[in-house]
Amino acid sequence: MNSASAVKTNNQAKASSATDTHGDKRLKMLSASIKRYQYQQDALIEILHKAQELFGYLENDILVYVAQQLKLPPSRVYGVATFYHLFSLAPSGVHTCVVCTGTACYVKGSPGILTNLEKSLAIHPGETSADGQISLLTARCLGACGIAPAVVFDETVLGYQTPESVVEHIKGWLQNGSS
Repeated sequence: MNSASAVKTNNQAKASSATDTHGDKRLKMLSASIKRYQYQQDALIEILHKAQELFGYLENDILVYVAQQLKLPPSRVYGVATFYHLFSLAPSGVHTCVVCTGTACYVKGSPGILTNLEKSLAIHPGETSADGQISLLTARCLGACGIAPAVVFDETVLGYQTPESVVEHIKGWLQNGSS
């Protein structure tokens, strides 16, 4: 057996063991969804949405499973999952803070907001705090240029934010527990 086929066999074994349908209702539901789309490769985005809805995020084993079911290269599935910002490859925090980095927000202070958040939370965009409470994300544009700089706190857009006001909002989350 050459090294390429050994790697392929090893990856298949990992994917099948981690995505064993015995007992995991989520995986059975994902399989049913894939079947409903008749294993069509052009349904990849819809299937990834279903997988994320079921599992909370798209872990590597799930991406490999979807690739196998749709007979796609894992690199293509991973490429789609990383291209669209709505997909997450890591578990999300209880709360989500999204800082707009579009031109208007950038000019009006979003870099300072991000820097302050990185220091106070000890994380970078795309990461979740060690306690699992807060995920920090960025968006290229929220479409709220008139109230720049804008930040989304758990799906609520607030404008005219400052580094201090954003950190105060985050502190409020942490003081109130996971509510």
